[in-house]
Amino acid sequence: MQPFENIKKILNNEIPGFLIDSLPCKWEKIGDVLILKLDEELLRYQDVIGRVYSSVLKCRTVLNDIGGVSGEFREPNVEVVYGCKDTETIHKENGIHFKLDPQKVMFSSGNMDERIRMANISRRDEVVVDLFAGIGYFSIPMAVYSKPKKIFACEKNPVAYDYLCQNIVLNNVVDIVEPVFGDNKKVAPRGVADRVIMGYIDGTEGFLTVAFDSLRNNTGFIHFHEKYSEKIVPDVLMQVVQKVAVRYNRKVYLLKYRKVKSYAPGIGHFVFDLFVDEK
Repeated sequence: MQPFENIKKILNNEIPGFLIDSLPCKWEKIGDVLILKLDEELLRYQDVIGRVYSSVLKCRTVLNDIGGVSGEFREPNVEVVYGCKDTETIHKENGIHFKLDPQKVMFSSGNMDERIRMANISRRDEVVVDLFAGIGYFSIPMAVYSKPKKIFACEKNPVAYDYLCQNIVLNNVVDIVEPVFGDNKKVAPRGVADRVIMGYIDGTEGFLTVAFDSLRNNTGFIHFHEKYSEKIVPDVLMQVVQKVAVRYNRKVYLLKYRKVKSYAPGIGHFVFDLFVDEK
């Protein structure tokens, strides 16, 4: 029996039958912590619902997503509905160990394919600057599998930075990844990178000059993330990027782009692989 069918079968004896169709058929499992999105009508029964999901899906704690992520640091709006109040966990993915607390920092399972792609995209002789490193979403897989010369991982959120430092040690990449704490506009290394990662959405365009300044001789690769209407990509980004490039006497080429995941009908999280070169 499929897990969700089993969950519905058990809960059919625990909650009113008319609520069964409202049970979430999708969830996010981060380590041994489960995140659900419960409709308001289910909240009265959140304890028993959490207990059953926890049992069937083998999770220690169940969180309810009450409002996605918010703020500059994209902090999760979740609350414990069942299980241990200590929600720190270790999430294992593609051979990487991510230590985090899903109540304090975000982790999107929907970005897994992009994390795997980035893990193998760099070369051993490269220097990489990750402008929005978080807990090491892209920097650590890249360090483990591509083994570039150096990755400067910048992070402004003190909670995420602490987990970044722990994950560098946990994954044995201390010699490759150098954590850099603070606002990347102030602390990102200048003129050193062959490749820049911009793994952030909602305002990433405002950091393009930081990316250009980080590149060695203002030349190299940029992996740019942002949320756009599917009808206007990639043109909307390229217009912005080329305006920035003119200030550096550079030309930007779009190598490829892909949708990382959907946000809403017609709206997607996209990543653009760019190459900045001399005119």
